[in-house]
Amino acid sequence: MAIKRYSADADNTITNAFQENLTVRGTGSNMGQADVLETFSIYAQESSTSTELSRIILRFPISEIKADKNAEIIPASGVSYYLKMFNARHPHTLPKNYKLDVLAVSSSWEEGNGLDMEGYSDLTYDDIGSNWVRSAGSTAWTTAGGDYHASPIYSASFDKGDEDLEVNVTTLVEQWLADTKENYGFGVHLSASYEASSSTNPEGARFSYYTKKFFARSSEFYFNRPVLEARWDSTRRDNRGNFYFSSSLAPAAENLNTLWMYNYIRGNLRDIAGSSTAIPVLNLYYSSGSVPEGTARYFRDSSNTAVNFLSASRESKGVYKATFSATSSTISSTYPYLVDVWTMSGSELHTGSVITPKEHSFSNYNPNSKYVMNVKNLKPKYTRGQTERFRLYVREKNWSPNIYTVAKSTPENLLIESASYQITRASDKKIVIPYGTGSTAETMLSYDSDGNYFDLDMDLLEEGYTYELNLSFYEDSLSSYREQPYTFKIRVEQNEY
Repeated sequence: MAIKRYSADADNTITNAFQENLTVRGTGSNMGQADVLETFSIYAQESSTSTELSRIILRFPISEIKADKNAEIIPASGVSYYLKMFNARHPHTLPKNYKLDVLAVSSSWEEGNGLDMEGYSDLTYDDIGSNWVRSAGSTAWTTAGGDYHASPIYSASFDKGDEDLEVNVTTLVEQWLADTKENYGFGVHLSASYEASSSTNPEGARFSYYTKKFFARSSEFYFNRPVLEARWDSTRRDNRGNFYFSSSLAPAAENLNTLWMYNYIRGNLRDIAGSSTAIPVLNLYYSSGSVPEGTARYFRDSSNTAVNFLSASRESKGVYKATFSATSSTISSTYPYLVDVWTMSGSELHTGSVITPKEHSFSNYNPNSKYVMNVKNLKPKYTRGQTERFRLYVREKNWSPNIYTVAKSTPENLLIESASYQITRASDKKIVIPYGTGSTAETMLSYDSDGNYFDLDMDLLEEGYTYELNLSFYEDSLSSYREQPYTFKIRVEQNEY
């Protein structure tokens, strides 16, 4: 699981726009329960110099992110956070070629219960809710239109005007998590140079940037509500099933192999002896079968130092890994296999399964691979509130058994080094989790000796719908990802309990 979404717990639109009579401004109006949010600037509607502005404020439960970090549901570091808001179509004039700023609100505010976004009739009267001049009840903003920190400020460009907003806000979220800033949420509005008070076109004339609308947290459309999305690379590549000897043919980084160990106690991952500082040691033995034989073999750690033991690293609660390289001199025709043994203070903790090393080699052709695949543990239905693991079975399409292999009921499960998944709602083909193969690699698949897999937080999907799972493999021969011609159905239903 490398994606976690947090829904807004408050949002509102605040404005100083004129009411329909073009005499009274709606600075006391509240729109906290409206199903859309909007930002605009209107110039010279009431007079030749009048300006009218609308801004968005919204807040997310940072305490939930802290709790998930403490529970190691998301890692302590290496997480990127994105504010995502989704365009709401409307019949009014839509601005083009503009920028929106995303800022940190610097004082507390209340959402309120107003709905009217046309006549601005839902006034707070110094009661519950924020507006253009008051942050909550009778408490005034220091500056009308909201109080904001000077930094950080994020900007998003809108060329056509109807794009969604997606901004990396990691620096600000980390400040909230570290309590160096109080979490009062985000402010979203037109950049200062685009707000009507200072906007000019190239000819020097001032003009308006009309209404940009986003869906609010109260929208009936589940996937269009604003979210704060945590993304990280949770990929675990266990080379037990594709262990390669070092070779001058390969770059140094690709001569490294990583082995993982999981400490399950009564079905739950637990740190060794309950201590996060208890780190095991890996020894590698040669073998003629599945039993370690002889003395611990020498190999090289990630810094290329020759050792016959290697301290592992703790990745998360009860999960450990060791990275190293090994030369073909580690084995012989008598002992063609390797076995990993994990110890602590000289006492054996765990003996791994047999490893069959492979050699890097040249190829006399440029492959164009095709595959047969299946999600081998796919269920008829799923429910929200849990995390599910999906495991792939993959083989090359042209696999053909001969007299030597026909006795095997199924061919070896092929490991795909770089694979990514995407999830689409079947009813309207809306992409709800896009391929994430960039810097955060949030949808990349892991693998171990049993094949490729990924974990999915089912709360990312709305219940009552069927979704389509698609997979894309990176093809070095094409220098790009290629989507595979298979679609797997995922049905999410309401939990009956």
